[in-house]
Amino acid sequence: MPHSYNGQMTQTVETKLKIESWDEQPTSEFADGTKISKADVVLIGEGDVTAGRSQSLLFYRADGTSAFVVLMRVEATLDGHSGAFVLSGTGSYDGTTARQELAIVDGSGSEGLRSIGGSAISESTHQDYPYMPLRLDYHLG
Repeated sequence: MPHSYNGQMTQTVETKLKIESWDEQPTSEFADGTKISKADVVLIGEGDVTAGRSQSLLFYRADGTSAFVVLMRVEATLDGHSGAFVLSGTGSYDGTTARQELAIVDGSGSEGLRSIGGSAISESTHQDYPYMPLRLDYHLG
């Protein structure tokens, strides 16, 4: 449903991306049971959002919960315009739900999505696996 954002009409797409691969490697492990890891995730979509690839740095607490930063490149066809763009943001995992809040990086759009702006949210639990729900709020131009 379109709505106005800074005077521009914003569209919303809700989709699920399949986690095709998840390659995570610890980069630092500490005596207190915490660690820092990096993850490279390949995502496949159907419909408007066709693919994604994210790279994250994750901090794990000793109890397994985490906080992370993420960059995700997304390929999509939105309103008949095809191209790619990058989302940047932060997230957390509380032991049950992984939540990411992301913004479209200014100037990251390519081809027909060169002028894209907006944000995205993903919230998922183990029941969603192997899918990652994604809600994208965007405007073109």
